[in-house]
Amino acid sequence: MENIEWGSLGFGYFKTDYNVRCYYRDGKWGELEVSSSEEVTMHMAATVLHYGQAAFEGMKAFRGQDGRIRMFRPYENAKRMISSAKGVLMAEPPEELFVEACKKVVKLNEKFIPPYGTGASLYLRPVLIGTGAQVGVHPAKEYLFMVFACPVGPYFKEGFKPVKFQVARDYDRAAPFGTGKYKVGGNYAASLASGERAAKEGYSNCIYLDAATHTYIDEAGAANFFGIKNNTYCTPESTSILPSITNMSLCQIAEDLGLKVERRKIAVEELDTFEEVAACGTAAVISPINEIADRVNNKVYKWGAEAGPVCTKLYQTLKGIQEGLIEDKHNWNVFID
Repeated sequence: MENIEWGSLGFGYFKTDYNVRCYYRDGKWGELEVSSSEEVTMHMAATVLHYGQAAFEGMKAFRGQDGRIRMFRPYENAKRMISSAKGVLMAEPPEELFVEACKKVVKLNEKFIPPYGTGASLYLRPVLIGTGAQVGVHPAKEYLFMVFACPVGPYFKEGFKPVKFQVARDYDRAAPFGTGKYKVGGNYAASLASGERAAKEGYSNCIYLDAATHTYIDEAGAANFFGIKNNTYCTPESTSILPSITNMSLCQIAEDLGLKVERRKIAVEELDTFEEVAACGTAAVISPINEIADRVNNKVYKWGAEAGPVCTKLYQTLKGIQEGLIEDKHNWNVFID
């Protein structure tokens, strides 16, 4: 293997040695199979190609200061994939199958796990797709579940530095009773045009509002949004938001640190009242935001040029737990030995 400059890694695909696959046929899941191929062969009428039967997860494995390898909260990712599968009528990979596949991929690609202290991690991408052929609009009878891994650096090139977002009032990512709460491919397809426009206009990503009224904040690009004020961690409550495992963890960490936690509707105009705001997710971890531009209303909300003290403490605590520097008192980590 060529030498990898771990500290220079961006967030993107990086070829590793192995992936793991499992097929659902005749009403049951088969055995895990190890593959070194990067290709997937399927029927041209597979439901993933026509009717969007596709879900995925994002999670990470870390090499700690003690040298041990930890996966962060994989059972929560398993539960979320099961929820996504139910949402678009796919066969549900059992929790134990999901976690076993992830463990196997990490172990098989152990040499690609970045060393402690490089700021990089091993990103896991579990994927579930409908491979059975259908021409009518019906769910497939066959599915493929697979997991591959890539060493990655920070999602935003700035790392843990404030970024700029743009309010996308003229685009909707998901409808209130649609698929927004599931991690399915269509939600991300719906965000591509607005995301590309934001990038061309100098922003890292978009703030999406509720599709019904365009009044309340839903998500921050492919991440959840949170704001800090009056010693309170505030994050949106909505039927069209993907339940972020990072956000769930930060809510608990915030309580552990003595903050109050509120899940509620957050109007765009309330941005003026927050001391700190940020996006959070597996890929980004926490990305502090120092500017949100409402391009339709010509209003710009601004915060400090550096990450605020609460975001910094939350980030350091979460990373510390993931890397074994801080006590994992909630037993979130799963060790790979």
